[in-house]
Order: sequence, then structure tokens, then C-alpha cells
Amino acid sequence: MIKIELSLAVSLYLVLSVIGILIVWFFLEKKKKVRGVNPEEKFVWQCSICTYFYVDSQNEEFSVCPRCDSYNTRKEKGSTPPLNMKNSSGAS
Repeated sequence: MIKIELSLAVSLYLVLSVIGILIVWFFLEKKKKVRGVNPEEKFVWQCSICTYFYVDSQNEEFSVCPRCDSYNTRKEKGSTPPLNMKNSSGAS
């Protein structure tokens, strides 16, 4: 029988346990990234009332805004002009 000290046995147990946990964590994180939601353009909505951008994974004609609970309809691609982020008041 192989004789081993108690401190060495505990150290080996802890090190091997931590390595095992890290390996499982690594593969679970990798799997989560692969099956994550791809925010395609058809899933991104902008509320017409509160202008909140949100993702709705159902590709339907109507969607409910999670912030203000208003109903939004799908618009034709290119029907709305791009958002102007500049201050419209003219003040510098």
C-alpha cells in the first residue's frame, strides 16, 4: 500500500476538485455562448410611445413594450428615418 501524508492527500483532493470545477465551468460558458440569442434586426423593436429599444424573440406583427405596455406594430424596412442623436434645440 502507498503511504501518503494527510496534508498531501487533502491538497491533492482540493486541487483536483478545483480543476474539475473549472473545466465544467469552461464548457458550460462555451455552450452558453453558442446557443445565445442572436439579436437579428427582425427581433429588435422600438416602442412608438416611449422610444424604448427591446428584443422580442417572437417574429409577430404586434409586440408589447416591456416598459410602458403599449402595442407596437412591425414597420416596413426603411420606412422610418434613422435616429438623430444631436440636440435639436441649437444650443451648444
